[in-house]
Amino acid sequence: MTNKTLLISGGAGFIGSNFIAYYLKENPNTTIVNLDKLTYAGKLSNLIEVENNTNYHFVAGDICDRTLVEKLFTTYNFSGVIHFAAESHVDNSIANPEAFISTNVLGTFTLLDVAKNHWMEAPNQVKKACENNRFLHISTDEVYGTLGESGLFTEQTPYAPNSPYSASKASSDFIVRSYFHTFGMNVVTTNCSNNYGPKQHDEKLIPTIIRKAIQGENIPIYGDGKNIRDWLFVLDHCKGIALAFHTGKTGETYNIGGKNERNNVYIANTICEVLDEIAPKEKSYKELISFVKDRPGHDFRYAIDASKIEKDLGWKANENFETGIKKTIDWYLKKYVKA
Repeated sequence: MTNKTLLISGGAGFIGSNFIAYYLKENPNTTIVNLDKLTYAGKLSNLIEVENNTNYHFVAGDICDRTLVEKLFTTYNFSGVIHFAAESHVDNSIANPEAFISTNVLGTFTLLDVAKNHWMEAPNQVKKACENNRFLHISTDEVYGTLGESGLFTEQTPYAPNSPYSASKASSDFIVRSYFHTFGMNVVTTNCSNNYGPKQHDEKLIPTIIRKAIQGENIPIYGDGKNIRDWLFVLDHCKGIALAFHTGKTGETYNIGGKNERNNVYIANTICEVLDEIAPKEKSYKELISFVKDRPGHDFRYAIDASKIEKDLGWKANENFETGIKKTIDWYLKKYVKA
């Protein structure tokens, strides 16, 4: 599937900015228009390596602004949308759920509906030259709820979101699904496990651990630190998204996971061990680890079965947690330790 001009929503955020840099490198003849509201999570500094690329255009704006989205579709005649834009921090969704419902539900609907109207004459009737146009929706494993000690999330796992964030993402997934079943629109959804790597927002777990350690501050870990996540290196995720966009089957969902289940105490200890080796201080960084009150509705364990995308599309994660975390720490050291 060749795509001439793509709309990327939320491309100044963590995963979106990594994806744009990767995709333009792999597809130098594609034009990308990045629509981003530049909230706390989006930074233009994440896109320094592409800002002078003539095939890259940035537009500051809100995906809920239907007039703007329609104008962009008219101007650029997009042949694909890859939809990253989302409010994503669970703690923030507890404090301010309204922003999550607005961006994640209404924003997804706006993008989807405008794309449908530009690409389709009527239900199951695609406009000429739009036959290969595709809408790829990026979601999360948090829509599935929480797991016990064993088992994995598959594409058949029933949805059971437990936070306003995951509930808003579940809603957006269902809206995308409905546009396939009702209108025959060419959509694909990906649900990923926890990402980590360069450009992640400072407030997230791994950047927080690195930053606090370097600054000699207490490293806060929720509860007993036994909560488990499946960690996926962001570049591996970007490769999976590109594969799903180009070769995924219309209407399908693909789970993308790293097969790297680690609990929060292990992550903190591993980061401290790497820092003890490459930036030693008088005492081990591990002495900074402290446990704080758990957050409400904190899911115990997430883990993804990625065998469908591996088998059907040939994707596999190149990094395990131990190789990926070293690359991540190197990047953050350069960011936090100014020369």
